[in-house]
Amino acid sequence: MACLDVAAKERLAALCQLEKIPVLWDEPMKNHTSFKIGGPAAALCAPKDRQQLRELVGFVQREGVDSWYIGNGSNLLVSDKGLNGIAILLDSSFDGEIELDGTVLLASAGKKLSAVCAAACAAGLTGLEFAYGIPGSVGGAVYMNAGAYGGEYKDVVAWCEHVDENGTIGRFSGEELEYRYRRSVYSGKNYCITKVALKLQKGDPAAIQAKMDDLLGRRKAKQPLEYPSAGSTFKRPEGAYAAALIEQCGLKGFRIGDAMVSEKHSGFLINAGNATCREVLELAAHVQQVVKEQTGFTLEREVQLLR
Repeated sequence: MACLDVAAKERLAALCQLEKIPVLWDEPMKNHTSFKIGGPAAALCAPKDRQQLRELVGFVQREGVDSWYIGNGSNLLVSDKGLNGIAILLDSSFDGEIELDGTVLLASAGKKLSAVCAAACAAGLTGLEFAYGIPGSVGGAVYMNAGAYGGEYKDVVAWCEHVDENGTIGRFSGEELEYRYRRSVYSGKNYCITKVALKLQKGDPAAIQAKMDDLLGRRKAKQPLEYPSAGSTFKRPEGAYAAALIEQCGLKGFRIGDAMVSEKHSGFLINAGNATCREVLELAAHVQQVVKEQTGFTLEREVQLLR
């Protein structure tokens, strides 16, 4: 793929004007990630519906330029140099409101998990409580099979709609998503998730709210939510827990520049001031090396790097 050069920028500007697609030029990606880190994207486009999205996908194919799909940016680390291509942002305004069909909740990919959980609670639907407080969007959660407190998205996804690299609209059933730990059939594919159907069960709204409040309280007590981060930095290795291994190695509070291993939860690498992508990557590599040397466990980074 190629960079977004001056001529391609002009053609993209013309497309966005014709199709009324919101676009920002040289937009700092630190404004769109929970880590608050990242240089400028040459263009950041925020399609409002599937047709605008398909127009952008077609442009990417015709021009052969690099592109990245962005949701709430809560599991992303963006290069300090930025992205010399098109960042396609699906935010909460993408493609309509949250809908209900019996006990099935329909949500477009850009909807925040907190809003989806709140809608389920208001409708008296249980099954999503585990996701309350995860700082992401529903598209990202389905992509990576997000989970917490004993629940995962594989337990609730009925089907997932997407636009593929050719602009074709498709759908996978829950069984076709091939869910594993923090992986799905979408992993490694340049597909854009657009809508998700979540199969839930009838429940008592008061009990649902109480469980969500309890889990959110536990998050606040145990996780460094007062600092920018991308959540748990490493995947859970088989037979152990990343945070416990890191703490065992005496790495709590270790820092490189403003990138630091949280003293509150050692599974989080946090932005303790004005950290750079380089500092976070160096810190992650140091943690992986020390843990491997001292425990024999290999930590795999969960946070996705865009560059």
